[in-house]
Amino acid sequence: MYGATEIRVVHDHHHGHTHGHTHGQGHHGHDHAPPADFSRAFAIGIALNLAFVVVEAGYGFAANSVALMADAGHNLSDVLGLAVAWAGAALAARPPSKRFTYGLRGSSILAALLNALLLMVALGAIVLEAVQRFAEPSAVIGPTVAIVAAVGIAVNGVTAWLFARGRKGDINIRGAFLHMAADALVSAGVVVAGLIIWQTGIGWIDPLVSLVIAALIFWQTWGLLRESVEMSLGAVPRGIEFDRVDEALCGLPGVVRVHDLHIWPMSTTEPVLTAHLVMPSGQPGDAFLSGARAMLHDRFGIGHATLQVETGAGDCSMGDEGRI
Repeated sequence: MYGATEIRVVHDHHHGHTHGHTHGQGHHGHDHAPPADFSRAFAIGIALNLAFVVVEAGYGFAANSVALMADAGHNLSDVLGLAVAWAGAALAARPPSKRFTYGLRGSSILAALLNALLLMVALGAIVLEAVQRFAEPSAVIGPTVAIVAAVGIAVNGVTAWLFARGRKGDINIRGAFLHMAADALVSAGVVVAGLIIWQTGIGWIDPLVSLVIAALIFWQTWGLLRESVEMSLGAVPRGIEFDRVDEALCGLPGVVRVHDLHIWPMSTTEPVLTAHLVMPSGQPGDAFLSGARAMLHDRFGIGHATLQVETGAGDCSMGDEGRI
């Protein structure tokens, strides 16, 4: 009987939430980022990088440069990274269905995770190549290689800049940003190491610079990988403190206890919350629920909340009863 009651209450609330609050404050506050704002950035970034891959591969073939050909292949993997991030953002914008009742918003989390893994694979290739070059130092960089690498800095730098404004609020966009920023660093390393070798003749400078750059990229990518894994496992999104949300719900008028409080990411930008509020005075009405959802949105950025009201008594705060 308890289960049936819970399903009915949650269903009624969700219906109201979907057609009321979600299309108002909550929806407006959390659905505006990746699909609309960054589609143009993805299109420009992919077009720029594809054009650069064609030019770089052409010059590499003409100059018989293995380094340029390898870098063209690496830049092609960045096009894949951008495509993955764009696909994740586009799928996340699709409307809910009876099969996927939240839509495909979780696609942005999967895209961020896949991009983190792609970056780790690319890092492995950079480190392997650097170690091999310690044993057999590469030839002095030629002017053609230096010019093409310099163009690579510009292309990757501009593409990274397109995603810079969204990298803090959305880890899927951060994945795209890191891909391009990493490549700009690698291209800069090729130019700097080449110039030093040209002046000094010290061949091991090139692989040393590669390893330093790889370490910098790893430091950034590790954070992306950890956060995307956390999100895929339904962890409380970073930036939201569980205890503060619990206290805020306990502070609502008439609430004496909160249990079964769950907060998880629906997408890389949209947190979801469900909670049971114990209110001995009985069901407080729709105005109370709307006010509670507005508070969660304004204070914590949670735009999709489902609250179940129960009668009973007890101390406030979940304590150890947060377990299901």
